[in-house]
Amino acid sequence: MASNSFGNIFRITTFGESHGVGIGVVIDGCPAGLPLTVQDIEEQLTYRRPGKSPYTSPRSETDHPEIFSGIFDGKTTGAPITILLRNEDVDSKPYEPLKELYRPGHANFTYLGKYGIFDYRGSGRASARETVARVAAGAVAKKLLAHYSISCTAFVCEIGGISITSPDLKTLREKTYASPIFCPDPEAAQKIMEKLIQVKEEKDSLGGIIGCIAHIPLGLGEPIYNKLEAMLASAMLSLPATKGFEIGSGFAAARMKGAEHNDAFDIDEAGQVHTVTNFAGGTLGGISTGAPLTFRVAFKPTSSIKKPQNTVTLQGEKTLFQLSETAKHDPCVAIRAVPIVEAMTALVLADALLMNRNAKLWENLAFIPKEPEKSVFGKA
Repeated sequence: MASNSFGNIFRITTFGESHGVGIGVVIDGCPAGLPLTVQDIEEQLTYRRPGKSPYTSPRSETDHPEIFSGIFDGKTTGAPITILLRNEDVDSKPYEPLKELYRPGHANFTYLGKYGIFDYRGSGRASARETVARVAAGAVAKKLLAHYSISCTAFVCEIGGISITSPDLKTLREKTYASPIFCPDPEAAQKIMEKLIQVKEEKDSLGGIIGCIAHIPLGLGEPIYNKLEAMLASAMLSLPATKGFEIGSGFAAARMKGAEHNDAFDIDEAGQVHTVTNFAGGTLGGISTGAPLTFRVAFKPTSSIKKPQNTVTLQGEKTLFQLSETAKHDPCVAIRAVPIVEAMTALVLADALLMNRNAKLWENLAFIPKEPEKSVFGKA
């Protein structure tokens, strides 16, 4: 199976299956000297962890990261960083009756068509469990970004058709992480939670939209094929259950006029040029403008629902598909996707930051070559 790596300089490779020994990630390209502890990674994993409320899956995983390489005396060494997270709450028995069925909304149909083999125990590599490795890697990327005062916050914009009002950027992170469903609008959050309880009783699920805002400097992004928004779109659409990505005004731009959509330039008292509006979402020509980077990601309703659904067996016979009452699934995958979207954003920005070092000549590199006294080539 190819394509298990992401990034150019700050590059990750994830491995493992949902019901295997564990899930892990190898991070390559992280600069040496960055302070990093297990606690830094655990803090981020806590946000993704299931079983904390009735609005997420009851699967219980401690997600304790084990760092196997790349750290010495509490700092990165420049060598590959390897992190393993062992699977603990693993019970494959409920999947036995389903192994001969095509699961509606799941990848076993396409995996079997492509590879001729599929790990039916929790969907194997296609499981959202794989994203725990991305969050672990994202924790490292966040530490790197924090060194340069770069931050990002993902949050619930909409679930089940219930949308939030425009968030206050000054209190966005505080309100988002004070909410059990990562929603910065308390009124909308209450309505969403009530609807989630209702849909669980109906044995169904909901879709949602996750927003993300990042505060980044001017100049990140590499035209033509590594435009910042292209890297973000690739990152977000690589996540399980994603069905859409838009930056800035997104698809609404198609219904606007140029005079409305163009972000006019102005200059402040300090002489800094900036845009008055931000319909572009923080990029022009694929390069960050210095304005807040804003985008949204659409997630489909959770495919694993307890309602009976029509399907076909692997042998080609029509039948009925139904999960057991003890099955453990999220009523809305978008909720736990918030820290995952945030992690993938951090990975993209860390990579873009390191790639930006190649943008122009360094002007502060003092290096004067000195003729060696002896040489291995010919006479000294």
